[in-house]
Amino acid sequence: MSLLSLTDVGAAYGASQALFGVSLEIGRGEALALVGRNGMGKTTTVKAICGMLPASGTLVFDGHNLSHLPSHRAARLGIGLVPEGRRCFRDLTVEENLLSAARKGHWDLARVSDLFPRLGERRRQRAALLSGGEQQMLAIGRALMTNPRLLIMDEATEGLSPLVRQEIWSVIATLKSETGMTLMVIDKSLRELRAACDHAVILERGRSVWSGPFDAMTGDIVTRYLGL
Repeated sequence: MSLLSLTDVGAAYGASQALFGVSLEIGRGEALALVGRNGMGKTTTVKAICGMLPASGTLVFDGHNLSHLPSHRAARLGIGLVPEGRRCFRDLTVEENLLSAARKGHWDLARVSDLFPRLGERRRQRAALLSGGEQQMLAIGRALMTNPRLLIMDEATEGLSPLVRQEIWSVIATLKSETGMTLMVIDKSLRELRAACDHAVILERGRSVWSGPFDAMTGDIVTRYLGL
């Protein structure tokens, strides 16, 4: 049974249509990669799911209709987001950032610090003074503190050093294998996505044009839709 289901979803920024028909499903405990070239609608799809952008079509999360649902109510249903660009509260400390999103559940300060020891070491430090990699860890930790049932990670490794990127991918693997969390991951690295995710959906010009297990994503499909 799917936890999240989108059918023929459309969305626009004012008069500019961005999504024309996105369909996807994520089963409980699965990890889905949402891929596509820049500007093809990945982040817009995330905004539609999270209630940050009005959308048409059918959006259902655990039996709840997400259409026209405000973002705070989508979050309360259990949708957690690691947004593109991190968006930490720069003037708050690491601990304050984490507590600002806290809801009761498995993930708390101690468990997030176990997952990211550097956050524990810098818990009294302002987010503005963290490195880019540490800010990304904080963004992930803050999303986990909401104790989500679905965690969406939008370009969580973008702009990071190879060492930090590998640490983030290791965390994604841990979340999937040890906690059974349902994941949607947006990233440019197909090699890492293949290792971390069960299925993929490819977007092109605001439409879902291919979906299936990674084993079925042939080189021809990659070349046609991703230009790789």
